[in-house]
Amino acid sequence: MRCIKHIYINFAAMDIKEKTINGVIWSAIERFSVQIIQFIVQIIIARLLLPSDYGLIGMLAIFMALAQTFTDGGLSNALIQKKDRNETDYSTVFYFNIVIGIFLALIFFLCSGIIAEFYLMPKLKLVIQVMSINLIILAFQVIQKTILTIKIDFKTQAKASLISVIIGGAIGIAMAYKGFGVWALVAQFTIINLFQTSLFWYLEKWRPKLIFSKSSFTRLFGFGSKILLANLIHTIYLNLYTLVIGKRFSATNLGYYTRAEQFAQFPSSNITGILWRVTYPIMSSIQDENQRLKQVLRQYLRLSAFIVFPLMIGLAAIAEPFIILILTEKWKGIVPILQILSIYYMLYPLNAIHQNLMQVKGRSDLFLRLEIIKKIIGIALLFISLPFGIYVLCSSLIIYAIINFALNTYYGSKLINLDIPTQLKDIARVLLASAFMGAIVYIVNYIDVSYLLKLLLGVIIGGVSYYLIARIFKMKELEQLVSLVKGYIGKKA
Repeated sequence: MRCIKHIYINFAAMDIKEKTINGVIWSAIERFSVQIIQFIVQIIIARLLLPSDYGLIGMLAIFMALAQTFTDGGLSNALIQKKDRNETDYSTVFYFNIVIGIFLALIFFLCSGIIAEFYLMPKLKLVIQVMSINLIILAFQVIQKTILTIKIDFKTQAKASLISVIIGGAIGIAMAYKGFGVWALVAQFTIINLFQTSLFWYLEKWRPKLIFSKSSFTRLFGFGSKILLANLIHTIYLNLYTLVIGKRFSATNLGYYTRAEQFAQFPSSNITGILWRVTYPIMSSIQDENQRLKQVLRQYLRLSAFIVFPLMIGLAAIAEPFIILILTEKWKGIVPILQILSIYYMLYPLNAIHQNLMQVKGRSDLFLRLEIIKKIIGIALLFISLPFGIYVLCSSLIIYAIINFALNTYYGSKLINLDIPTQLKDIARVLLASAFMGAIVYIVNYIDVSYLLKLLLGVIIGGVSYYLIARIFKMKELEQLVSLVKGYIGKKA
């Protein structure tokens, strides 16, 4: 009996490893191929537009993000977490999303004048009205994406996203070149969403049935509503900085902030997104097995820290040559903001994994309660720092990130009896190695060479030094990363 149990555990572990490899690889391909193209497109457009054009779009960020969060409603998370989901559940959530999408688009459209007046930007009104269409478009793709995520099918998502971004990016660049200003950004955003939704419907053959179950909705919303409220609170907090900067400072300062945030988010948020989409369905499948959850959680935490920490610290170290070379001198005001936000986003994936654990264990109530506590602290930090200028304002995010990590780690760990010192020990060596690498890279800024050479030297020196440190101290995370890549290549061969 013991042998049979041992075989079952090994088989299950192999199954999780295989799903993780496939999921991470294809999720990474989907995320980074799309983001790299978007990154290149945004650089080209940024060189053609003014910081104030990005500031106008930044002013809409909080309203679009809130509406988009409402459209999902947290019900996609509930579908992934639910083991016995069925056709009735899918159709019920689909119709709910459509109704909410139309309703919010209408509200957004009607309130466009009020929002434009708030920012004292009359031309913002028409921009808002056109952007509201995206809320309806996005509502139509939620279920298709959810089904593909449950299947851990990121290959299909990669196809849809990549094609959409290429088409939308090409049109955005053409419009920016022709002098359309902010409308180049509006068109790019809308066309990407339209093509992506159409391709999801073409590639994922699920179609809604004429079913809406009140009991199904009640069960899913019971779990999803708490996630929704927590996500709304988080969205308001993140975009509150954009709102306050847009109101208190100039559109140019807001343009600096939004571009700096996009650069800082690029490595951290994408890796977090990859891990969330892979870890959530996998962890949900073993939600009743605490010992396995504990092992999987520790592996995910170590691996994400090993990848994200050096990327974020390295980005902060070479921020000046990177920005000046990529965006030209007119965007130099981004540099200190980018350095601050890079440190803030360093802990982002670790927090996301712990929040996944709370959802996997069905503790959306704890997820919501912690979100309220953290955001009260975060908002207090925001308004305390506001009188001291934009740099201190941004620095308050680092303090918030540390508090966020402490609370998520403490309460998340209690769910599976995983002590905090063990987790801190898991990531401590990675943090020290990354900080040492960052210090070496930062010295490159003082070498009297071109910005291009500084950037190249920083990337090469940073990569080589971090690899050597990992080898010398025999860090397990490097072995895990190599194992994941070899496992995927071996399977393809």
